[in-house]
Amino acid sequence: MPDPLPSGRVLTAMVTPFAEDGSLDLAETRRLAEFLVDEMKNDALVINGTTGESPTTDDAEKLALLKAVKEAVGDRAKVLAGVGTNETAATIKRCHDAVDAGCDGVLVVTPYYSKPPKDALYEHFIMVADATDLPVMLYDIPGRSAIPIPEDVIIELAKHPRIVAVKDAKGDVVSSAKVMAETDLAYYSGDDAMTLPLLSVGGVGVVGTSTHFTGARTKQAIDAFTAGRLDEAVRLYRELLPVYTGVFATQGCMLVKAGLRTRGWSTGVLRRPLKPASEEQTATFVALLDAAGL
Repeated sequence: MPDPLPSGRVLTAMVTPFAEDGSLDLAETRRLAEFLVDEMKNDALVINGTTGESPTTDDAEKLALLKAVKEAVGDRAKVLAGVGTNETAATIKRCHDAVDAGCDGVLVVTPYYSKPPKDALYEHFIMVADATDLPVMLYDIPGRSAIPIPEDVIIELAKHPRIVAVKDAKGDVVSSAKVMAETDLAYYSGDDAMTLPLLSVGGVGVVGTSTHFTGARTKQAIDAFTAGRLDEAVRLYRELLPVYTGVFATQGCMLVKAGLRTRGWSTGVLRRPLKPASEEQTATFVALLDAAGL
């Protein structure tokens, strides 16, 4: 049976700090990783994910980011590499890079754009899992990948010894509950606001975006829930809910970087086609952070 908590309970899909010229800022990357682990109480960090602007970084940059974060956090937290692409061979190659960087697991998103049929989708994930010794977290996000991972496919994939978890951004708690009832997969909410609802049907935690700011208090809410202190968990959840939803008023990485800048971080530019949040978007989000005491 897989470890019921393969990556802890609170994970952050970390932004990628860039210098003003658009190059990687590895010093700020290390500093931010340390902050997320030591101050925001993250159990693990996901690098080269959606919030990390992974479509805009090349393989060499992705490897450099993984090595920098692993060096920064050491054994204080796990590091998961986002390796998913719309080509199986390229995804496998990135799995090998994750091993070279000393990562603790990989996050594999549904192949996007090509919309493979069900049998090809199953084979893609199996080929990736067969090609690595690292634990695999599936990433189900049909809003970006165009197709969901069907319930029956996830249930079959769960039979693979290295497929141990799901980052669930499908937004269908009933569907997720059905899969959890049939498998030992650890389900992590891929939508910050769905964390408590998913916990209520057997989920274990969150791979968050707002957790750049809410991580420590999100962990308190999860701990309260798992300890049976439901009133406390709901109170904390409601306090943080405006931030959980507000971070997605536009693309999450835009508002995370904007919010971090107001807190003294030098996260730099966003790579096109994204752009910095507007002054109005930034002010609205920062007001939510301030109101929540973050």
